Amino acid sequence: MHLLYAFGLFVLTAIAEVVGCYLPYLWLRQGKSPWLLVPAVVSLAAFAWLLTLHPTGAARTYAAYGGVYIAVALVWLWLVEGERPTTWDLVGASVALLGMAIIVLGPRR
Repeated sequence: MHLLYAFGLFVLTAIAEVVGCYLPYLWLRQGKSPWLLVPAVVSLAAFAWLLTLHPTGAARTYAAYGGVYIAVALVWLWLVEGERPTTWDLVGASVALLGMAIIVLGPRR
């Protein structure tokens, strides 16, 4: 159950970061309202706060989080931006998630 909680927390953290970065992208690259920066700041603050809820050290958390972030970003690409990930995207995300699993599940001293 602990691993499921940690993985869910990683997914929520990644969503907060993607939203926090995607909204300024909409403003800067697609000419949307600058008011999108307000929820972007809130989302990035939530991202930083969510990182503090992980039970292990900060550096290990950030390293493991990277794999989940890649996978969530590709799901975002598909569901929000309407672009289906390529086979290479999926292979890359799988390698990243494998790296994340090694970091999380590896033995500790």
